[in-house]
Amino acid sequence: MSKTDNNNESSMHVMNGIKSQHDGVGKASIKKFSKRKPLQINEEEYIRQIQSGSRLHLAKAITYIESTVNDQQQIGQQLLKNLLPYTGNSIRIGITGVPGVGKSTFIEAFGKMLCDQGYKVAVLAIDPSSSLTGGSILGDKTRMEELAKHPNAFIRPSPTAGTLGGVHKKSRETMLLCEAAGYDVILVETVGVGQSETIVRGMVDFFLLLALTGAGDELQGMKKGIMELADAIIVHKADGSNEKLAKKTVAEYKQILHFLAPSSPYWQTPALAVSSLYKIGLDVVWENILHFQQVMKEKSVWQHRRKEQTIEWFKTMIVDRLYDDFFSSTVKKQSMATLESLVRDEKITVSQAVDDLFSSNPNG
Repeated sequence: MSKTDNNNESSMHVMNGIKSQHDGVGKASIKKFSKRKPLQINEEEYIRQIQSGSRLHLAKAITYIESTVNDQQQIGQQLLKNLLPYTGNSIRIGITGVPGVGKSTFIEAFGKMLCDQGYKVAVLAIDPSSSLTGGSILGDKTRMEELAKHPNAFIRPSPTAGTLGGVHKKSRETMLLCEAAGYDVILVETVGVGQSETIVRGMVDFFLLLALTGAGDELQGMKKGIMELADAIIVHKADGSNEKLAKKTVAEYKQILHFLAPSSPYWQTPALAVSSLYKIGLDVVWENILHFQQVMKEKSVWQHRRKEQTIEWFKTMIVDRLYDDFFSSTVKKQSMATLESLVRDEKITVSQAVDDLFSSNPNG
């Protein structure tokens, strides 16, 4: 902005502009309440910018994908459709663990190590949304400050928006956009509660479970099913006075893992001690992941699993669409209100209410 733009004449011009809004009665109100024009973008330019590594354009494309506004959704889907041939070239890694285990600390240290080696790393941090307000903490970008500054990294915190298991329903599409943008490694962090582990397992190649020391008590409380989802178990914070106990915990996990069904065929799930604080064991984790990729590709498991995951995603999207369409019906909403009152007053059973809701002539 030039110095002349800041002089008094410029200020007077602004004031004249404000005055003119009152001169033509009705003109300002017509402009204010005019119908919003459909959103339009230069699609070819967006695709070129995303493929050339523009994090700004990638972030905007993800925003379109996540949007609830119809024309923005359409733009996001069209961009994704055109970028689809350039997807699928990354290693997709899911990371879970109980709160306090240090997922964000591990992701920052692990991601920075890979970035320093020349890999491009995208982090999809799935934050819990409030069940009352729909709000989201979205704090992962501040917790991964060093990684966020790295030119090879891209961090996208996404609210779960009430999706089952705490995983945003657009996370898969976000992952594909990141792959089209040339990211070699996609790290998907779960909230570590409920069914999120199962859902993330169904969208990644390799699944990491972070645990703390004190395996005796922890193994008692940890669900067997979650351990069977893991392709590797990391005993985290294995440093200082905790290092000796961490090694003991790793040994106990190894004993248990021999009796559990592996998450992936042709693979024995390892237990590893890692200190993100002192960068100990991070390289071993990566070596295990690369070896896993090699074995799975040699045995034709890699692509088969991805194709099965895509079909499962397709079925899940059908259920989501049916759910949205059902509850967006004004008639159904009115019927539900009537039937809820009847159920509450015990004038009709729940099964009868559901039958009536799906029939053409609802009760009441």
